[in-house]
Amino acid sequence: MKLSRSQPRWLAISSATIALILMLAPASGAVEGESVAEKLERAPADPASPPGAQSWGDAEAILARIHAPEFPDRDFSIADFGARPDAPDNSQAIRQAMAACSRAGGGRVVVPVGHWMTGAVHLRSNVNLHVSEGATLEFSGDPEKYLPVVLTRFEGVELMNYSPLIYAFEQENIAVTGPGTLDGGASLQTWWGWNDRRGSDPPRQRASRELLLEMGESGVRVADRVFGAGHYLRPNFIQLYRCRNVLVEGVRIVRSPMWEVHPVLCTNVTLRDLRISSHGPNNDGCDPESSRDVLIEGCVFDTGDDCIAIKSGRNHDGRRIGVPSENVIVRNCRMKDGHGGVVLGSEVSGGVRNVFIEKCTMDSRNLDRALRIKSNARRGGVLENVFMRDVDVGRVTEAVLTIDLLYEEGAKGDFPPTVRNIQIQNVTSTGSPRVMHVQGFEGATIDAIRFSDCRFSGLEAAEVLSGAGSVLLRNVVIEPAAKPGSLSSVPAATPE
Repeated sequence: MKLSRSQPRWLAISSATIALILMLAPASGAVEGESVAEKLERAPADPASPPGAQSWGDAEAILARIHAPEFPDRDFSIADFGARPDAPDNSQAIRQAMAACSRAGGGRVVVPVGHWMTGAVHLRSNVNLHVSEGATLEFSGDPEKYLPVVLTRFEGVELMNYSPLIYAFEQENIAVTGPGTLDGGASLQTWWGWNDRRGSDPPRQRASRELLLEMGESGVRVADRVFGAGHYLRPNFIQLYRCRNVLVEGVRIVRSPMWEVHPVLCTNVTLRDLRISSHGPNNDGCDPESSRDVLIEGCVFDTGDDCIAIKSGRNHDGRRIGVPSENVIVRNCRMKDGHGGVVLGSEVSGGVRNVFIEKCTMDSRNLDRALRIKSNARRGGVLENVFMRDVDVGRVTEAVLTIDLLYEEGAKGDFPPTVRNIQIQNVTSTGSPRVMHVQGFEGATIDAIRFSDCRFSGLEAAEVLSGAGSVLLRNVVIEPAAKPGSLSSVPAATPE
């Protein structure tokens, strides 16, 4: 099936049984995005990006470049530097252990068995923060423990704000590992209460957020965007900022203030075997932002927002930095509760390209979409070359694929986004209302969407396509939840 721009802008495809085996010639390849190697002066230098990906064969070159860092066989227990399970704050002991490990040339800073309280933890080059089995590192809910302010991003806009709970800035060869637990300590009495929308009064975060967005749009210098004390912008849990050679592996993450794992302007990132369960406001599981060569594998996401959300900056501030997220591989993950399994957006003003998703399971009555793409005419961005295959979608509440370019501000802006070259192969679902919910607007581009060798059953609603270019289906089966044995068994309409 090919839907051309000459057809009506709105098309609803009924969920009658459709077995489509269409031998279609391949559509022309996506236009290659401009290389951004020269734009990475704000991030550590790295090799030039390959051209825009055209098939799964391009994933091999990406994987060949991704290598988890290794560390010297030295351990520095925080207990040896004065940390105590009964202490209200072990921040100083952890800082001393980090410094000693760094001076020695690297190794592991070990959180041993027990329950340990701390404030902000800042990683150093060549250091692996290792949380042992049976250990819990719990972070204080006192904002004073996350000062002085650091350079960070809040929802795609740079500023000086409270330190993330675990933070690194311009470090190399860093890791957070181990089978233990990282507990962000968030609750409605602490961080989550800053964005509590249940009452009649506006959340405390709102005024600070609006001020930051205004500063970003008007080009206020980042050094002058000073928040922290007196403001209510929550820190992320783990944020690695302008770092190289990053590993986050094995840990369990609970009760995050907001986004859980957030690499920003990073290169060579491995996120493996994470167990993330956090249901507060804006609790995305993982948010690679303006980062390159990222592998996310073997993780379990049970979140209050998107499971994985790939981003690249918001509006004017995202375009000012101008660095996309690219070359992201997601495999062997399980997505449970969340707004979306794998999401591009909505802060994507720098663009996203070359995303590969395979061998994942997405199934929950509280999971809204499997693959979600969202932007608008203020965010803009070119979002291209997304490949999904061998994914088992059980139940989602909206659609297997959602492309929403009317998100928030919608068509009100000067930067219409482009979405192109989305390839979905060997994907099955058994309980989604529909396969596609696609909404664009005049001036935006949605094109070259391809489904092949897929089976979607148990559908309950009509497909929705608005403002799309070509949508191709090859060897695809679409079945409604209640399907007739044959068309002859459907009662004929009674003439008026």
